[in-house]
Amino acid sequence: MSVTDPAEPGTPDPGSPAATAPSQVTADPQAAAAPKAGSDPPSVIDPSRPIRPADQPSRLGALEAAVRARTALVPEVGIVLGSGLGGLADDLDEPIAIPFADLPGWPSATAPGHVGRLLLGRLAGRPVVMLQGRFHIYEGNDPGLVIQPVLLFQRLGARIVVLTNAAGGVDPAFGPGTLMVIADHLNLTGRTPLLGPNADDIGPRFQDLTDAWSPRLRERLHEAGRAEGVELAEGIYAGLLGPQYETPAEVRMLRTLGADAVGMSTVLEAIAARWAGLEVCGVSLVTNAGAGYSGVALSHEEVLAAGAEAGPRLARVIRRFVADLPQS
Repeated sequence: MSVTDPAEPGTPDPGSPAATAPSQVTADPQAAAAPKAGSDPPSVIDPSRPIRPADQPSRLGALEAAVRARTALVPEVGIVLGSGLGGLADDLDEPIAIPFADLPGWPSATAPGHVGRLLLGRLAGRPVVMLQGRFHIYEGNDPGLVIQPVLLFQRLGARIVVLTNAAGGVDPAFGPGTLMVIADHLNLTGRTPLLGPNADDIGPRFQDLTDAWSPRLRERLHEAGRAEGVELAEGIYAGLLGPQYETPAEVRMLRTLGADAVGMSTVLEAIAARWAGLEVCGVSLVTNAGAGYSGVALSHEEVLAAGAEAGPRLARVIRRFVADLPQS
């Protein structure tokens, strides 16, 4: 069933060829027009306002209540739909779509290709929650806001999170269209979502990230790729602030540091997910070679075009991965 947002007919999600089709899942127009009880009107939401770990429980409580007013579904898996994977949302059965603006404290998404909705439904028969779009630091969002979606996944019942993104290739062998299972990451944003008084009921003060990217789930992703006939590479993802792309010198530096792909998201979400006890895996869709490799100027249009080609392959892998998870 389609859950494509009809409000942005000129900006299709790169992973969905049918992004301009009318949605079969729409929010109640009256509910969308009026702010939810206890939430700030969109005009006064300040996404840059610091959110400390100790602030999260009360905020998550309000978010959970807003979701539970729409659905009682308890997800097993949370999936962040990065650029190029939006088409996976159309595979949801019995979907419920909640615009970001209907969730307390969440502003609308602004990144191109990010619709900005929380989706709940069944994928391959399994209950899941999806984030169609995400919050980025480069949009002016505080790290505490950037991570709230994955914390909400855990609050709603998920135990596994799958993080996806579009990325630039740092390893010269990773050309456009490469799907890279994330084995580890470099947090080069200079930010952490765990700064400030801790919320011990969410997670510990000092979080071990030795196996931040679950070896068990990484192997399951590779198994799903083999079952679908989709080749998957594996490597290290470097997360930077953005929104500018890297210089050729920075790409060479990243390669020296051990990075295989680079992007502007994901690392803070992974930290927060592990803090909350979620098991984490992820895939980067390499949409372009790093600056200086091809001799061609980088553009977001290139990212969207590569996502449109490779997104369906990644969607097949994620569907199979979810379908083949052991029953809890």
